[in-house]
Amino acid sequence: MSLRLRRALLLLVAASGGAALSIAAAFGVRFGPESPDEAARRILERGLHEEKAHALLRSLLEAAPMRLTGSPGAEAALAHMEAVMRGLGFANVHREAVRVERWERGAETAVIEASAFGPEIDLAVCALGGSVGTAPEGLAAEVLEVRSFRELEAAADAARGKIVFFNRPMDRAVLDPFRAYGENAELRVRGAVEAAKRGAVAVLVRSLTMRRDRHPHTGLMRYEDGPPRIPAAAVATEDADGLSARLRETPGLTVRLKLGCRSAGSVWSSNLIGELRGSERPGEIILIGGHLDAWDLGSGAHDDGAGCVHAVEALRLIKAVGLVPKRTIRAVLFMDEEFGGTGGRSYAGAPEREGERHLAAFESDRGGFLPLAVGIGGGPEVLRRFEGLGALLRSSGVVLGLVAGGGGVDIAPLAEQGALLGGLIPDAARYFDHHHSALDVLEAVHPRELELGAIALALTAFLIARDGI
Repeated sequence: MSLRLRRALLLLVAASGGAALSIAAAFGVRFGPESPDEAARRILERGLHEEKAHALLRSLLEAAPMRLTGSPGAEAALAHMEAVMRGLGFANVHREAVRVERWERGAETAVIEASAFGPEIDLAVCALGGSVGTAPEGLAAEVLEVRSFRELEAAADAARGKIVFFNRPMDRAVLDPFRAYGENAELRVRGAVEAAKRGAVAVLVRSLTMRRDRHPHTGLMRYEDGPPRIPAAAVATEDADGLSARLRETPGLTVRLKLGCRSAGSVWSSNLIGELRGSERPGEIILIGGHLDAWDLGSGAHDDGAGCVHAVEALRLIKAVGLVPKRTIRAVLFMDEEFGGTGGRSYAGAPEREGERHLAAFESDRGGFLPLAVGIGGGPEVLRRFEGLGALLRSSGVVLGLVAGGGGVDIAPLAEQGALLGGLIPDAARYFDHHHSALDVLEAVHPRELELGAIALALTAFLIARDGI
């Protein structure tokens, strides 16, 4: 091959960010160990051959199967993952203090009381995170079913002294499950406040999933100053349908609800950090993060054990194949995403951030399912700046490329400091089948799909660390 042709091919590859790699390979052009195509090949082959992400996830769930914010399980998870990071040889492994609220779940039952129209019927329920409990003997009240806050307002007089039952299914016709979830989440978050304003004594909220089963899904709810704090529970979708059908047949049915949950005050916890130090610009950071806390009904395998493992495995892969980033690539395992987001805010405002500049931050908090894309915030003009990265991700076959979007609760405060936000975008079709429920367990996570997510983030972080933004 002539020197002129070789130079032309090199320029073409540099301009396309990987789209011309197959042409170059056909002409026998070879690249250095940190060229985009070689980095992609080495990371992809190592990751798929070893599939270490699933083993990392298994070890986390065995060490700390319950990781509710502020709990002993959350502290066990911190200790375990700190030992993992040190064992992998990451630099600057340390914790940073975070003040969090601790809430404890107790026994929880709900029963449609016996009447002339039928015997007692158990309902599968779980307390919503942050709810107050009932008195030890529980409470019993007639049930008022509504589908929205507007319906509740229209029936305000009828709500007094009742258990308000918010029964609005997630919209199956909405293609994006996260959008359907967002459209209904207000009922879980604010339902107790709105019902209490109308004199209700408790709320039941249909679980936020499109599946019909007997597994209730928990999640955070909030109170406001002023209205009484009334108990709040989620009811499994199958039981929500059954309760609704019985109310149509027999209006005024009574439910007896017992919740043993309580607030245990605030405690100290930590974010956990480890990194690959940049060789040329160590003060410029590319962050990959997930949250270590999880709800307590399952083991938090998808939400968000998978995201934590994505971050750690991405760094492990870069290090294992001998790549040295020019800028620092940092894994942050945040605490308290589920219960208020104090971990993300504490990280952004910590004294350790002085002198640092976060170029980009990527959050993985959509589960360990098959990755489809990497999201980049900022709109079309920002995406155009990363056309080379998108081309490389497509040509490697790891994901379909870059899309607009991404971000998350934990990294959002970094936007105020100028960081570009992004995130892993997996296939979300099954995410809410498991989300915040007893079904979120290791067996629901496929090893190869989980590994592909880590590979996509490793490639993204390494190339941005190499080329900047």
